[in-house]
Amino acid sequence: MTTTLRPTGPLQQGADGAKARTYDVCVNSRPVGAIGLATHDVFGPEVCRVTDLRIAGPDRRRGRGTVAALAAEEVARGWGCRRIEAEVPAAAGAALHLATALGYVERNRRMAKPLAEVPPLLDGIEWRAMTEDDYGPWQAHAWEEYARSWTERGVPEAQAYEMARTDRERLLPQGLGTPDARLSVLTWRGDKVGILWIALEADAALIHKVEVDAEHRGQGHGRSLMLVAEAQGIAAGRGRIGLNVFAGNTPALRLYESLGYEPTSFCLYKPLL
Repeated sequence: MTTTLRPTGPLQQGADGAKARTYDVCVNSRPVGAIGLATHDVFGPEVCRVTDLRIAGPDRRRGRGTVAALAAEEVARGWGCRRIEAEVPAAAGAALHLATALGYVERNRRMAKPLAEVPPLLDGIEWRAMTEDDYGPWQAHAWEEYARSWTERGVPEAQAYEMARTDRERLLPQGLGTPDARLSVLTWRGDKVGILWIALEADAALIHKVEVDAEHRGQGHGRSLMLVAEAQGIAAGRGRIGLNVFAGNTPALRLYESLGYEPTSFCLYKPLL
């Protein structure tokens, strides 16, 4: 039996080089599933995303998904893409196993936990809202670091700094006055030791930044910042809190796991040679 992709409509193209198309996954011309592909809205037309991959129940575990994923890589190469990416729900064990077997590697994972009672902070640890005097130096440093983190992951420098600019305007359009943004300073016996930034979404709190000053690392302040984030989420009436962590950041991952965070999805990528 031959597994192929059959377009369900014309190729969608944008003036900036963006492309998108959906396909039926067919076995001898019989549809058994679907797959969606689109160039990346952040990384641009050189990166392809698998936006959907589904195989109907009776045809699962017969290699249909593997062939469809490999065919998708050929489509992406034909579009001129140099990398292909996919986000796999943590509960989709079979899909995660397939992606790993095909050479995809983890770039980052999203994690979350339900919010409940938060233990008290250690003696001497307090937090306060960030002031304008704090915000100016912090935001200049934070967005520079943000751009650099993307260049280290292969994003061209000009694009990385453009991403930093657009994300700053999207996430903190009014600076400290941005609705549903909470920017805080952690202090230890009166001295500033770290920064916290969370956003309040409709049904959850989202941690954007947990940063301990270099000279104060290794003293448990990261855990204190996480507890402050959870307390702020509870105070705002949210029942869940989430975050993103890059692969390779082992200390952060261990901290989050120790606090009860669990993966909700894995963001994977594969170079297209």
